[in-house]
Amino acid sequence: MAIFNFPQQTAFYSGKVRDVYTIGEDVLVMIASDRISAFDVILPREIPYKGQVLNQIAAYMLEATADICPNWLESVPAPNAAIGKRCNPFKIEMVVRGNLTGHSWRIYSAGNRTICGVTMPEGMKENDFFPTPLITPTTKASKGHDEDISKEEIISQGLVSAAEWDVLEKYTLALFARGKEIASKRGLILADTKYEFGKTGDTIVLMDEIHTPDSSRYFYAEGFEERQRVGERQKQLSKEFVREWLIANDFMGKEGQVVPEMTDEWLNTISKRYIELYEKVIGEAFKPVDLKDEEVFELIVKK
Repeated sequence: MAIFNFPQQTAFYSGKVRDVYTIGEDVLVMIASDRISAFDVILPREIPYKGQVLNQIAAYMLEATADICPNWLESVPAPNAAIGKRCNPFKIEMVVRGNLTGHSWRIYSAGNRTICGVTMPEGMKENDFFPTPLITPTTKASKGHDEDISKEEIISQGLVSAAEWDVLEKYTLALFARGKEIASKRGLILADTKYEFGKTGDTIVLMDEIHTPDSSRYFYAEGFEERQRVGERQKQLSKEFVREWLIANDFMGKEGQVVPEMTDEWLNTISKRYIELYEKVIGEAFKPVDLKDEEVFELIVKK
């Protein structure tokens, strides 16, 4: 993906997955690349159509939750591009967990029962539902690893005020409930996800993507209870299978570790999993669009 220079552009930031352009003072252009990251490391090869999948799921979900809280999105001029309001971001991510899986399970299986200052019940198995969803925030690192942080630490460090936290908590739980409702209609369980928020003036606004395979973990609902009963692995749609492949090949983003070879076959496997999740969540066939960089640029400029 080329780096663009838009009319009236005032800033540019390249993240792990997205390239973000500031236009004037109040507008953002966000382009979802085909890059993929894991353990806060950008992997060396891109995944076909991943940017389009992420951008279109995010746009669908932002529209489907616009009645819950304001969000940044204004238009989607190209399959992998979005335009919206520039916000001043909070330096935290609001992670919410409905099931004991992924990072929370790694903590739990190590014998710990507290995550981000929140106590997890005894006697749970991997992937079990929590009695109620848990909010387990992380810091938002511009480089390196995000770190777990508690509500109390967030407020004491001045990352958000107590009043702002109350709003973030309310929005996070309502968005997660809506995400689970949408997933349930498609035969899926939204197991965990994360939200990012910022402010425009005094208004708290939902930013970035939501309910995508990069920010969320989905289980297949059919057979879930039986798999839990007999101790089988759950069928899931998320990026976790990429993390598991990396772990199996001795890579967890630690110093001195080397990313294993990503073959063409493996890239196509990852791409198909992303497309599968799109089709399951949206309920429509994915229509891949191949645009040259200059075509993407022209579509954005026209907006």
